[in-house]
This record gives sequence, C-alpha cells and structure tokens, in this order.
Amino acid sequence: MKKALGLTALLVASLAANSAIAQTKPFVTVNGQAISQSVFDAFIGQQRAQGAPDSPELQGAVREELIRRELLAQEARKKGLDKKPAVQGQVELAKQAVLISAFVTEYLRANPISDAQLKAEYDLIKSNLGNTEYRSRHVLVEKEEDAKAIIAKLDKGEKLADLAKQSKDPGSREKGGDLGWSPANTYVKPFADALVALKKGEYTKQPVKSDFGYHVIQLEDSRALQAPSFDQVKPQLQQRASQMQVENLVKELRGKAKVN
Repeated sequence: MKKALGLTALLVASLAANSAIAQTKPFVTVNGQAISQSVFDAFIGQQRAQGAPDSPELQGAVREELIRRELLAQEARKKGLDKKPAVQGQVELAKQAVLISAFVTEYLRANPISDAQLKAEYDLIKSNLGNTEYRSRHVLVEKEEDAKAIIAKLDKGEKLADLAKQSKDPGSREKGGDLGWSPANTYVKPFADALVALKKGEYTKQPVKSDFGYHVIQLEDSRALQAPSFDQVKPQLQQRASQMQVENLVKELRGKAKVN
C-alpha cells in the first residue's frame, strides 16, 4: 500500500473526489463529501498493477486509505491550500500526467507494433554490431603530449593497467582502464577505428583523438560476438519502439500546433 502514497496520487485522488467528472456512484462519504466509485476502482487498479492480489483485505485497506486521504484533503481545503497558485499548478500537472498516461496507453493499444517490425529492428541492430567484440583498456587524458608520454612509458615496458590511474575516465580508471567486452561500434568512431586495427596485445602508437580527449588504447583480446536472441531482447525492443512511436506522434502534433 505504501507505494501508492505519492504526492501525485494524493493530488489526483483528492481532485477526482471533488470533480464533476468523477461524480459517479459514491463509494463512501466522509464528513458529507463523497468519494466516488471511480476513485476506488482506480486505486484498486494501481494496487493490482503493482502485484497485489485482489481480496477483501485489499479492498478494506484501500477504503481506509481513501478515507484518510479525504480527511487530509478536507483539512487542506479548510486552510485554503487549494487556492494557492503553487498547489493549483501541481494539481494541474497531476491531472495532465494522468490524461497523458491514459492517452498514450490507448494510442499504443490502437497502433500495435508487430513482431515483424521488432524483428526487422533486431536484425538491423545485430548487423550494425558486427560479428566481433573486443576487450580493451584505455587511458584518457586531456592533452596530446600526455598521451604521447604514456605511449613512451608503454614502449619501455610499463603496464597500461598501472598508467590508467592518471586517466580522466572515472568509469575505467579504477579498473586499470578495463572497458570490458563490447562491439567496436559501441565506441565513438575514432576509438572504434583504432581498436579494430590493433592485434591482440598491441596498443596504439599514436594518441587517438576524440571529443573526450586523447586515448591510448590497448587490445586485450577479441572473440566472436554472441548476440542475445530476439526473444531475449524483445521486451526492450518493444519499449524502445513504443517510445519512438509516441515521440513521432508528439513531433507530428507539435508541427501542427498553433503556439502563440
């Protein structure tokens, strides 16, 4: 139950209890103020979505929670808090968020993305990844001369894992510059081009410049890429495709909108 006690849910429930739109069959009355059946149904729906099984105990707990919320909302109105512009703005944002969620859900239901579309996207991503993944280390520094100095130390037998302590990449610095296993195209192009040109154990003999600075890269190893199956990544593909679908709709609506 505690998961649903957020400010937005409280505002929406409080607003709905007093909105003409929400005046369906009263579920319960608190100090003469009706809480509609639709508010109760919405709250039960939230709990089901979070995995709570419907039961008399859940319904009783939701009823008590709505009563508590209504009591707090009534006290807030007595103090005139509902008249404050900041509070009214939060209520409007909460209403807007609920409407947008309902619209997006309905839109995606009416415009489903087929498995064929998802499979085509999967095949495209898989082909772009290539057939090889690389395990590499790097040191990232601000100046080219610093990168050249690192290469000179490597030429004398020092280890890149030790030199990585001076890297400005916080993600790999504490791991000896280790970047783990990744396909080349997950990196920026100058880095990727330099990486695929290396042989196992080699390091770049010249600094590699990118938008992040200057890299010294060493190839630890390479292997055939074992891409996850379509079924494994289908949920992520579905989510990404849905987001893009909604984003395209928003762009279309924005292009038609009259904004003064």
